[in-house]
Amino acid sequence: MKKTVAVDMDGVLADVENHFLNLYNQNFGTKLTYEDIKGKPEREAFPDPGVVMKFASTPGFFRTVPVMKDAVEGLKKLCDIFDVYVVSSAMEFPQFLEEKYDWLAEHFPFIHWKKIVLCGDKKIVNTDFMIDDHCKNLDFFKGTPILFSAFHNIDVDKYVRVDNWKDVVSLLKIYA
Repeated sequence: MKKTVAVDMDGVLADVENHFLNLYNQNFGTKLTYEDIKGKPEREAFPDPGVVMKFASTPGFFRTVPVMKDAVEGLKKLCDIFDVYVVSSAMEFPQFLEEKYDWLAEHFPFIHWKKIVLCGDKKIVNTDFMIDDHCKNLDFFKGTPILFSAFHNIDVDKYVRVDNWKDVVSLLKIYA
């Protein structure tokens, strides 16, 4: 029986960091960079309070998020070795249920709908591995947690860390 892997969407499959930066710079006429927000929690990364929530709550937001570099190829490789589930929080913004499903269908059509879990709290996840960019999702995980690098978690050192999808595939091949 194959081992199971839960893969987060936001910040792991979907490049929400660059999406937020691009939207912020377009809307406010700034040139904010990754270095400007590096090491800050999401709620403090952008100078205008609430802008992340405003952008995320805008209909169509998630449908326009770019795919993380090498994520498609990397996830295909994982699917050959593991039983892979895409697990994402999608209840805070009601439009995310449909948008995230449609985004996955467009960019990751090889992921069967039965392998997509859109939830409110990831504490229910019971896989062998979980790849996520948020410690709040990994802190209570009973399997092996893997932290995907993001601007908001750069100073965290309590989990095995991967910086990109090539790292993900290399690391998980060891456990196959």
